[in-house]
Amino acid sequence: MLKILLADNQAIFRAGIAKVLAVEDDLRVVAQAQTQEQMMMALDKFRAAVMIFSASFVPDLAVLVQGANRCKTGLIVVAENGENANKYLNAGVRGVVYRNVSGDMLVECVRKVSRGDRFTQETKPAAAAPDSEDFVGARVRDRLTPKELRIVALIVQGYKNKEIAVQLGTTEQVIKNYLRNVYDKIGVSDRLELALFTIHHHILAEAAAATTEGRMLQ
Repeated sequence: MLKILLADNQAIFRAGIAKVLAVEDDLRVVAQAQTQEQMMMALDKFRAAVMIFSASFVPDLAVLVQGANRCKTGLIVVAENGENANKYLNAGVRGVVYRNVSGDMLVECVRKVSRGDRFTQETKPAAAAPDSEDFVGARVRDRLTPKELRIVALIVQGYKNKEIAVQLGTTEQVIKNYLRNVYDKIGVSDRLELALFTIHHHILAEAAAATTEGRMLQ
């Protein structure tokens, strides 16, 4: 059984990765860290074969690599669109994937890294089709109302319907109604798919975040 750690401050994204790995009988997510302190503690405690972490989550990569080497844990980074894989590989990270990585490719990466091999996702999202990705994100952004964008942003942050209702000064049922409209407009079936779609399309993610920030400043 290969033990795996997940480290990312976005709960929905961690859940998405865990869901992909859970279908493999020989892979087991033993801990999920949402803070730097939790991440380093999990490394020492579980001595996992692999840790998957978000590029934006780790401010000091050298410290993480040093800790992972001490615990004999292979590191896989989920890089941002357009990032150069070499900067991570040269720093000691064994696997580099991007946020649009397929489930099969992620599993392949985990298996290779656990054996001590290196793995790099061959096609970078930004190089593959930036115009089409930007177009999709922009198109969805334009379909959503400001309130719907605020709801999307809160879902990506891991808020539940009841908590979103409190944030927006309405009822939980109203939030459910809004969510149904959002799902229909975007073409997803649940909040997990919605969050992953939003994270993948930066234009939509930035619009949602900006709308929420504007609301907080009012």
